[in-house]
Amino acid sequence: MSGEFTPRQVLVTGGCGFIGSNFVRHLLRSDPQVRVVNLDALTYCGNPENLRDVEADFGVRYRFLHGDIRRHQDVAAAMAGCDGVVHFAAESHVDRSIVAAHDFITTNFEGTYVLLEEARRAGVERFLHISTDEVYGSTEVGSFTEEDRLHPSSPYSSSKAASDLLVLSYRTTFGSPVLITRSTNNFGPYQFPEKLIPLFVSNLLEGKPVPLYGDGLNVRDWLYVVDNCTGLETVLRRGEPGQIYNLGAGNEVSNRLITDTVLEVLGAGQDMVQYVTDRPGHDRRYSVATDKIRALGWSPARDFREALQETVNWYRLHQQWWRPLKDASTALSTERST
Repeated sequence: MSGEFTPRQVLVTGGCGFIGSNFVRHLLRSDPQVRVVNLDALTYCGNPENLRDVEADFGVRYRFLHGDIRRHQDVAAAMAGCDGVVHFAAESHVDRSIVAAHDFITTNFEGTYVLLEEARRAGVERFLHISTDEVYGSTEVGSFTEEDRLHPSSPYSSSKAASDLLVLSYRTTFGSPVLITRSTNNFGPYQFPEKLIPLFVSNLLEGKPVPLYGDGLNVRDWLYVVDNCTGLETVLRRGEPGQIYNLGAGNEVSNRLITDTVLEVLGAGQDMVQYVTDRPGHDRRYSVATDKIRALGWSPARDFREALQETVNWYRLHQQWWRPLKDASTALSTERST
């Protein structure tokens, strides 16, 4: 086991997204010495408003650069002076990948290649690649370990699996100090309102029904985003280069139960549930074993139901944040279909 890594300046890619913005905020708060450079292309789900408080609170310790991870010059400029990289930037919505996969391949795979090359040139000491439990595919029983084969089901998860393999190849070929985390479904503040929980909350607040796929019995392990961020920092600092770490909270819950909980918190009835045709290749159950990261001293701190209720309340109190995003997303979908 190598010694603990103490970063001086960290490049976070996709830091204006949901998990990325929460991680930027968490890292700056947890380490008063570290500086963060945030490189984000500001696509539809990259929102500068997610970090307005960070800009005000942390001054010169935080710097934002507008750029694309697929462009070497953008990445090289952002990586200058950084000894650590935490790579979030990715296209991540499964439904969008089914309709149009091209951006998922170029961003998730080619963008990761550019980052790996520039990190190698810059002599970066730690490169943490953020992946997903979806690369394992579905399982009816048991939990996937980090050694299990990959069996992705969608263009999104396939693009992430491909980038995982590319990252590991840089360890084998070049000795790059890479690590990979595979997190379960995250939830919490600042999640783009196309994802299940914010979509359902925002729909109900607008008086619209919630679209529940299939029979609603697809199971996911739900991880509160702040707990995920503490896990990611643990891997960045204490993880062994070349290793993969699963992150999950052990909160395996069906989409039906999530829906019922959101309805209950917002005082809505079952008449607001609209069952819709299941999406192609919809994995039935995700489950990962987390012994490896727990051995590093990490465990989730938040109670699931309490965190979910707080999350629902956050969206209820921050409608000025999600309403413009939802309007813009609807307009974009309409434009693409015409």
